[in-house]
Amino acid sequence: MLVANASGTWLSQTLPNLVKAPGFRVDVVWGGRELLDRAPLVRPDVIVLDADLPDLDSIAVCRTLRHNRAAWNMPVIMVTATPATKQQRIAALEAGAWDYVSVLLNAEELTLKVEAVARLRLEVDRALQESAVDPASGLYTRRGLERRARELTADAVRRRAPLACVALGIGVDPKGESGGGAALPAAAAYAAHVLQASGRTSDCAGSLGLGEFAVLAPATAAEGAARMARRLSRVIEMAGPRPAGVPPLRVHAGYDAIADVHQTPVEPVSFLEHAGTALHQVRAETGERIRAYRA
Repeated sequence: MLVANASGTWLSQTLPNLVKAPGFRVDVVWGGRELLDRAPLVRPDVIVLDADLPDLDSIAVCRTLRHNRAAWNMPVIMVTATPATKQQRIAALEAGAWDYVSVLLNAEELTLKVEAVARLRLEVDRALQESAVDPASGLYTRRGLERRARELTADAVRRRAPLACVALGIGVDPKGESGGGAALPAAAAYAAHVLQASGRTSDCAGSLGLGEFAVLAPATAAEGAARMARRLSRVIEMAGPRPAGVPPLRVHAGYDAIADVHQTPVEPVSFLEHAGTALHQVRAETGERIRAYRA
């Protein structure tokens, strides 16, 4: 749970004790700016947002969270220290808050509301994991990539056409400012946004896992796959300005390509795995940044 409020208020003094028994870990940030920086990195199950922040308008902060691809599905409960008016509730809900409550309600009710929202968040996450497309990034999920790989492989067989898959791994540039593993979620979300904006309309881009992506490229042979790997790596590394919390990035890539899928049949899922294997091999070495799959 991530709590945003002013230092020394009721939320920071009392709420951690209320939710300790159900097993929540509470991180407290002092104000809206710190919340906007921290939320994509921490990715909490619930955000409890003080309606009276010391630095920013809480409604604007809530609305910004909803437009941030890395934080859009984090439940926000806004809390006011005074009786909640109808106008306040409507404004908060329109900004994307899941609930708007007054601290004047009893502690048990507030705890139950937090637990209920956290359970709903978990159900949403399960549904998203089973979906073909990640609504936050617009990219295919692993399940969606496998489905599209089967469809594109079948089409390439019929057309006697080439097919390629490029896997991209996002890391922190060691020559840039420090960020470490804590910056990886925000870096991955940023890279997903850049990848979605810079891909060809014929390609199918998706996530293989945190910080790893795959692009299925129809009608693309080995030379074209190598060019695509170089182009996408360069675009992700050089795009900007980067959001707060995202350090300079370094991208590695692996790829596999078949000149004629009809003559050289391949299992669609194995095709994804080949590109991923090449990526993992090149990331384990120094010097080389892009590698073709070698059986």
